[in-house]
Amino acid sequence: MTDVREVICRPFGRRVLWFFAGLGAAGAGAAVVRPAYGGPDVLLGVGLLLVPVGGWALYKATARVRADTYGVHSWTLLRRRSVSWGDIADVRVRLRYAHTSRAQDTRGVSLFLRDGRRLLLPLPRSWSHDHPDFDAKLDALRALHRLHGAPESGRALVVSYRTAGRGWAGSLALCVLLLGGAGLAAWFVPGAASGERAWRSATPCTSETPAAERDECLTTLTAVIARTDATWSRSKSSWLYFVDARPMDRLAVSSDGAKMFGPGDSVELTVWRGEVREVAGERHVYRLHVPAPGEPAVVAALCLLAAGHPAARVLLRLRGRRLPDDEVLPSALPFAGALVGTAVWLLPLACLHPTTLLTDPVAITWAAAGSAATLALFVWAWRATRVRTPGEIDATGVTEVTGGGGGFAEKETEAETEEVDDVFLAARFLEHTDYNPYGFGTHVVLGGGPLAVTPHPGPGRFAAKPVPVERLVVKEVRRVRGGDGDTVPSGWHIAELDDAGTPVRLAAAPADLTRILRELASGRTPANAADIGHRDA
Repeated sequence: MTDVREVICRPFGRRVLWFFAGLGAAGAGAAVVRPAYGGPDVLLGVGLLLVPVGGWALYKATARVRADTYGVHSWTLLRRRSVSWGDIADVRVRLRYAHTSRAQDTRGVSLFLRDGRRLLLPLPRSWSHDHPDFDAKLDALRALHRLHGAPESGRALVVSYRTAGRGWAGSLALCVLLLGGAGLAAWFVPGAASGERAWRSATPCTSETPAAERDECLTTLTAVIARTDATWSRSKSSWLYFVDARPMDRLAVSSDGAKMFGPGDSVELTVWRGEVREVAGERHVYRLHVPAPGEPAVVAALCLLAAGHPAARVLLRLRGRRLPDDEVLPSALPFAGALVGTAVWLLPLACLHPTTLLTDPVAITWAAAGSAATLALFVWAWRATRVRTPGEIDATGVTEVTGGGGGFAEKETEAETEEVDDVFLAARFLEHTDYNPYGFGTHVVLGGGPLAVTPHPGPGRFAAKPVPVERLVVKEVRRVRGGDGDTVPSGWHIAELDDAGTPVRLAAAPADLTRILRELASGRTPANAADIGHRDA
């Protein structure tokens, strides 16, 4: 596509978008006219509903992108931008994964500028991984960039939320927000502790109690229940209604509290600080909840633990800042496991010792032991999330396959023995091939027979399809990239293979991938074995 001179991108279904924009304008007019001239309330509701739909459609319908010899120009309803090719370092694919299995992933085009900024173009857009029009527009934009600019990479990088090129400002903002919530909840702990102590030490009011101090003592009032209203939902309050609305019309209680009493029951109400705290009848006593200091302390601990997950994501992005932008970062799940382990000892401690963490010997010992366990968990999480490049020695003693430059090398271990039984390894060919039709394979079996792809982890070779090892050539072994899809775990590696001129990708855990590639090498004929790893990319 070296003869490309101009690329123009317009939204798909412009007539439909303009139709909805017109409906939005009509809805706005109806919402304005109805209060002035009257009309049914449904007219106002429909009009207000159509306004945001029309605004969204108008924004989409007016979007346009044009690329020419001077650069890339984008238009939206609110903004116009123009960027010259000299300021563009790379043209990339921005991938946004769907949150549901029925929805499709969204692909867009992002411009990576030389000053470090990223500009997401409004067009083109694709809602599938195989969209000819989107791929053609992307190829045309990259061709223009090669003609009039200086691209930093020779391939289209795919950046997603899993890759190193995605920003971490959102995770940092969420972490700060949760830390603020933890601080706010902790601020309520002393007040709740003081209120609980005052409630426990309160005594009944007497005739000699000064009026200014009557809120701090217990006042007893008599009442007769007229009826009760018990709800089934715990989120809604139940009610006790009193005869003649004395001393009040009704009192909010829980569902169980409403079921304790019936119409005509005489009760005594204990009032403290202007609120009813206890309802006592002949057979039952219902006490309204008094906040304990452990409750805000537990909320503070939960917010603190929740802030640890976005903080771990920020840490991983800072740790992998030198990786290519399209390489997938390690998963933050090990840190999430460390946070869960911390919650096991921190939440009970916050609930039982919210105000004596630094004075009670039991609490100090508990916190010290738990902190040591948390430190060990985070050290394990730090080691588990390290970036492992192809060629690094696994803890099992198996040397992984090294990639780059078009080849691989392997070293045998002393403990290696000849496989005689079938061994099923979790591995997937990412392309549709004759031995992996429609990506059905989830495991690769080796050892007791020829290398084969199976849709199950065994036992037995049911539905296994043999892999033509004689025509596969290993070109490169690399880490997972954004274009490999979100189904590939971040800790796996990808082997770039050449299948008789067709590129094929094989994904597996590093140690498993080493065994599979060793089997590929041993399964080739001696004449062809020398070609492995030496074919030009």
